[in-house]
Amino acid sequence: MTAPPLTDTAALARQRARAARAPALFLHEMIADELQDRLAEVNRTFTEPAIVTAFPQVWQGRMPQVRMVAEAEVLDLAPESHDLVLHVLGLHWANDPVGQIIQCARALRPDGLFIAALFGGQTLHELRAALAQAESDVTGGLSPRVLPMGEIRDLGGLLQRAGLALPVADSQTQRVSYRDAFHLMRDLRAMGETNALSARLRRFTGRAVMGRAAALYADHFPEPEGRIRATFETVFLTGWKPHDSQQKPLRPGSAAARLADALNAREGILPQGD
Repeated sequence: MTAPPLTDTAALARQRARAARAPALFLHEMIADELQDRLAEVNRTFTEPAIVTAFPQVWQGRMPQVRMVAEAEVLDLAPESHDLVLHVLGLHWANDPVGQIIQCARALRPDGLFIAALFGGQTLHELRAALAQAESDVTGGLSPRVLPMGEIRDLGGLLQRAGLALPVADSQTQRVSYRDAFHLMRDLRAMGETNALSARLRRFTGRAVMGRAAALYADHFPEPEGRIRATFETVFLTGWKPHDSQQKPLRPGSAAARLADALNAREGILPQGD
């Protein structure tokens, strides 16, 4: 029996469309700023970029001649048609993240650049803990409520699996202050980031669970003036389409000089244990 996919893509599309009508995209704006800063540090002029995003309005006026590509399981990207592909805040929902990166890699010309920005494992850990404890206290059970996002050590390996060269993974953490848990959840709704898990409950959560979660959140993750904090970890994955001009690691055993000579150090034999 085949396991159901992690994400209900139809539900996610509905949530993205609903969020687009009255969005709260400050995190998208911050990440767009960060990506532009990173691109400015690359000694390259990109002439045919593409951006995979559910919110193209964030990129209006930011990058000339950019092609916007909608989130989808099969991306509208032609082979070797772009010198830059950005995948922005959608990869954490993908049922096949490696497949998404492979599609982006195929769309790159040799020596083209791929960058993904996605939410990482520390994102909303406070909300996850409060909801889990509240549901356990009130109902005696647990249900999937917050997307289980990947850790940076695992996400970095996706680049190599997709065949990209010079892979780099790094992360940034943003802590945001909210009036209360309900204010946070309204923002998540306006970001299109509420629960779209295939295994989610298909009924409304009772007031007792939500009230208990809000109280636990305020007790365990307080901020000054009676507010609460929410953590958003953004993981950035960077890789290049392979090309002969790129740096390559030396073949093992091909070194022309000894490390001890370079360090001006004496070599010795370590004593063997008993």
